[in-house]
Parts: sequence; structure tokens; C-alpha cells
Amino acid sequence: MLYPKESETREVKDLSGVWEFRTEIDKDYILMPVPASFNDVTQDINLRDYIGKVFYKRSFFVPSYWRDKNIFVRIGAATHSSEVYVNGVLVVKHKGGFLPFEAEISDYVNYGKENILEIVLDNTLTWDILPPGELKTIEDNMHPKGYRILNYYFDFYNYSGIHRPVMIYSTPKVYIKDISIITEIVNNFGIVKYSIESEGKNFHVILRDKGEIVAESRGKDGVMEVRSPKLWEPGNSYLYNLEVRLLEKDNFDVYRMEIGIRTVKVEGKQFLINEKPFYFKGFGKHEDADIRGKGLDHVINVKDFNLLKWIGANSFRTSHYPYSEEILFLADKYGIAVIEEAPAVGLNLWNRDEKVFTKGRVDEKTLEHHLEVMRDLIYRDRNHPSVVMWSVANEAATYEDGAEEYFKKVIEETRKLDPTRPITIVENVAPKETKVSKYVDVICVNRYYSWYTDCGDLSIIEYQLEKELKEWFEIYKKPLILSEFGADTISGFHSDPPLMFTEEYQQEMIKKFVEVLDKLDFVVGEHVWNFADFMTKQHITRVVGNRKGVFTRNRQPKMVAHFLRERWNKIPNFWKK
Repeated sequence: MLYPKESETREVKDLSGVWEFRTEIDKDYILMPVPASFNDVTQDINLRDYIGKVFYKRSFFVPSYWRDKNIFVRIGAATHSSEVYVNGVLVVKHKGGFLPFEAEISDYVNYGKENILEIVLDNTLTWDILPPGELKTIEDNMHPKGYRILNYYFDFYNYSGIHRPVMIYSTPKVYIKDISIITEIVNNFGIVKYSIESEGKNFHVILRDKGEIVAESRGKDGVMEVRSPKLWEPGNSYLYNLEVRLLEKDNFDVYRMEIGIRTVKVEGKQFLINEKPFYFKGFGKHEDADIRGKGLDHVINVKDFNLLKWIGANSFRTSHYPYSEEILFLADKYGIAVIEEAPAVGLNLWNRDEKVFTKGRVDEKTLEHHLEVMRDLIYRDRNHPSVVMWSVANEAATYEDGAEEYFKKVIEETRKLDPTRPITIVENVAPKETKVSKYVDVICVNRYYSWYTDCGDLSIIEYQLEKELKEWFEIYKKPLILSEFGADTISGFHSDPPLMFTEEYQQEMIKKFVEVLDKLDFVVGEHVWNFADFMTKQHITRVVGNRKGVFTRNRQPKMVAHFLRERWNKIPNFWKK
């Protein structure tokens, strides 16, 4: 699915702004910004934790001269189940809160007149959606009749709303529907393979470097060669401009996109970008900020990338769902490598006596949705040079028998859809317990020694971590990324000697973790948990959210940020241990 961009043949109307909004139990509309989560915008505690349907509404105009064009409505992301109505007509339904969806509405709009767009969302989580959850009615004598709670097993808040832009855009009647790009490097030539999806047949494809044509081709599928290409790589991004022209007798369409020429593969103990051993330095992140929740915010996003560059990071994982396309465009430009993760988090009941991969929970319905999500994710983001690996899930109960067949199918489908990128799954079980890591290319492991286990004992970290990581490599013989490690830290809390929840403890913990990583040549990356503090559901283990951020929620550095900055700026992006 191509991101809506204007050209000489296409127009885009961004409907971001203030919409009308109500819940299904309210009759009156209030004002609500789009994009944004609705939870923290008002002072109403009932709306903050509201579960159920909500209704968004606004008007828009379609110019009369669009009458001879295709017209689409596109929603960047909305949580979690959506119905979209144009002038009272249902035009599309969608399940899943982190990927775009659209519908052609040419037959349903009033040209040159006002139109009404309504979007109905339901933020209820079920077992056949990602991330999963379940709405439970509590039936005991200590709760009123009909008392309900939404159970979910992932550690971030279920922010809800229209989180990314809503756009109306036009194309010619016969138009460029999609473009797929694969790049290779052969004998000092950059190879750009392209494939175009369209009902048209006559195409002219042009590759430009700062305005100059460096390659061109004709046809729906083709190969272009660039002599002595400038390669995209972390820390040194370089983007070419690809222009696709559809030339038909009565139809003309133009779409432009930026692409990078680079290769990615796993070989032995190494993760290679452009045939050079790459070392991941960075974080797990979240789309999360004060008031706006998970709503797209260009100010926050650019600030985050400036902080990534400041601290010497070269990568992040989109924990635990696909981020906005706007973030990936920034990653392309800033030269930040991205491990992109499916919203398959919470597939774990954290109770070994109760199975999650079973009928009625994570079963064939969930699998069907998971496969659909992987298809949509790859089709959306396969052309971003910054995306260097797919992660199919985070901290699932991969020790269960049912998990093996489930993830084997997901990984096979992912590899079929994109054979050019490595695949991982993020584990939190013991090396001998997982039934899934044998199918992936890179081992990703989350570990919290001296935090969730042996609380407060910093001396145990090096012994336990080195012992376990060596076991992972002995069993699977694959490169490994420590994809999460860290400690909840209240900004401004200090103690000497270091005590839990202080800035000193966070820094000493992370120091001990990375000292082990430096000794192991099969470790190809370190992602601290987390980039910034973020909101979670209320619980006695969380003090107004998860405080494991290296930065506060309003993006101020904690003590450990300066340690990481000094460390990461000394370690090159391409590092053969």
C-alpha cells in the first residue's frame, strides 16, 4: 500500500484536526483531536479507562474536478476494530490497531458539496486480535452486577483512538497501486529490482541522484544498474529518488519515493549490512507521550531521532507493534536501523499451569489474523532501507507445544513474503525451553537479572548473564541481540550505594550487563529497555507507568544516558569483535 503523496496527477487532503467525538453511552458529541489517543485529553476518568465503541465525525469537501478520478479514504491506524462510513454508507471494516487501511469512495461522495465522514472504533481486545486480551465480567459479592474489566498481558497502556492521519486522496482512473523494490550490490554496481502493481501496462521508471538521472527502465517489472552507488547504511544514510510514470493513452500517473541501496544478511556470528558486520546500539521504544498518548506527533518524533543521534544510538526495535510510516521515513533519512515488530505481544499468561496456545485463546483465528498482519506490515514497509529485520512476536509462551506450529507458520509466511530480510522472535524463556528460536535467523533475548530476579543484587548479573548467553549460542549457533535489559528509575532518586529505583542503580545495572556483552563475539547488539518512560495500566508494580526509560517521558536524560552516550560513541556502527 503506497503512502499518499501528491504529484502532478495526485492530490491529498489531510483531515487532521479537531473532530466531533462521543462514546456509545453518550448522546452528545465533544471535541477531540485527530490524530491522538482520546484517553488523556479530557478530565473525565471514565473516558480515560473507557472500553467499548466510540464515534468520530467530521465533514469534508470533494472538488468538482475530482469527478473523473478515483477517490480514497485512508486511515493510518485506529484502535482496534474500525468501521468507516461516508455519507451514511459503510465503506470499509478493519481489525487491528497499528496498520493503515483504506477504501475507494468515488461512488459515495458528493462532488462540490459537503460530505460526512464517520469512524466507529471499538477498543475492546479479544483473543483473535493482536495484541490480544479479553473482556471479563466479575461475578462475586464484592462487585456490582455487570462489573467488567479488560484483561491484557502486555506492559503498556491500551491507548485508544485514531492514532495516525486520516486522508482523502485522488488518483487517475488507471493508476499505480503499489511498488516493490529490492536492492543488491554486485561488482561495484547497485542493482535496483522493481515491480509495479497496476492495471496499466506502459511504464517509465527513473532513478535520480540529487536530480540527475542515474538509471532508467521501461516496463512493469525491471532491473536498473547504478555504477559506484552511494549506499544506505546506519550512521550514513543515502537516498535516491525513484520516479514511476504510468503512460497510457488516456491515463497518466506519477508516483515518487525515496529508496536506499543496501543489503542485509546473517552469516555465522555476524549481522551484515552491505557485507560489513553491524552492531546494534539502541533501544526498545514506544509510541507514547504526554496527553497525546499514541497519537502521531511530528515534534516528538523529530526530538526522539535527535536524541538517538545525540546518545550515539544506531537502531531501535518497534516494540511492540508497527510504528507510523512517518517514523520510518525519518529512520530512512537519519540512518537509523529498525527491527520492526508485529503487535504480537501478550501471548503469554505468565502461568506455566495455564496454556495460552489453545482453543479459545491463541488459536487458528489468532493465527489467521497474525498472518494477515505480517502481510500488511511487509507490503507497507518492504521498501524502507531502515527496516533491516522482522520480529514476529515479543515474549510469547514459546515453551508451549502449540507455539511451535503456530510460529513456524508465521515465520514461513514472513520469509516467503520477504526473503531479503532476517527474521527474529524476542524470547524471555530459557534457551532449552523455547520451541521456536530454531526457526529464526537472529536470537533476541530479554533479561532483567537483579530486577525481577535477585532483586537489588547487582553482583549476580555477570555470572548469570554470561552463563545463559553462552548457552543460547551453544544450542542455536546464531548471532544474538540482548533486546531488553534495564531497571525502573525515578528521575531524581539517588542513593550511594545504589538502591533499586535510583538513577545510580539503573546505571550500575546497565554497566554490568554491557561488560558481559563486550566479551562475547556472537552478541551483535544491545537494546536498553526503554528509550523513554511510558504509560502502563495501573498496578502496584508501576509508578504512573513504566520508569525504565533512559529518558523521562518528556525526553530529559537520566544519569545513565550520559554513560551510554560515552560508550556508544566509542563503539563503531560496524564492529567486528
